[in-house]
Amino acid sequence: MRTMLKRPTDDDTDLAGFLLFKKLTDEELNRLNFEKSCSSYRKGTIVYREGSRLTGFYCVTRGIIKIFKTGIDGKEQIIRFAKRGEIIAYRSLLSQELACTTAKVIEEAVLCHVPYQTLLYLIQNNWQFAHHMLQIVCRELREANDYITDIAQKSVRERLAEVLLLLKENFELDHQNTLQISLTREELANMVGTATESVIRLLSEFRQDNLIELQGRKIKFLNISGLRKVAGL
Repeated sequence: MRTMLKRPTDDDTDLAGFLLFKKLTDEELNRLNFEKSCSSYRKGTIVYREGSRLTGFYCVTRGIIKIFKTGIDGKEQIIRFAKRGEIIAYRSLLSQELACTTAKVIEEAVLCHVPYQTLLYLIQNNWQFAHHMLQIVCRELREANDYITDIAQKSVRERLAEVLLLLKENFELDHQNTLQISLTREELANMVGTATESVIRLLSEFRQDNLIELQGRKIKFLNISGLRKVAGL
């Protein structure tokens, strides 16, 4: 029996809390709310595919979205994960190119779609909004540069430790120091840029070194400073 998706709540469709929209005027915020459309997405749903034509960008108000590229052999390279308060699909939209990534729901989500014409209007009429968009694009470029440097200069062991710390920073830990996102070993490998078998072996080594504790897909942090040392940070 298929689980029915819940209709987005008022909280799910409210974009006023997004940092990106904090400097909008009441008129601009009203236009944004009038022109956006919000929908619920089941886990495993593809929001958009690499190579598709985008008609707008998406605001994540609930859930987690995996953003990835697909290699020649069909292997995923995970670019990042987007959570509540973040936006996706904006770079290809701004450059008016086909989507350069695929977005997949990994935790039941609500996304609000903002049309391209709305984005264009806000950029042209609100310099603070335009400046914030530029900051987001520049941050993404910096993260891409950091990843290229890590691939070239760090070992797989160092990169895995750094990825775990990055996930901790983005999704935080619960009261038991357990990471608040559940990923498969393959997904971790796709973030690190290595084989799944290597990640499984290294996670076991981290566990033996009392850096982490493994509970199925859940990862509990035991020694954060030790992980930072392994990552070379």
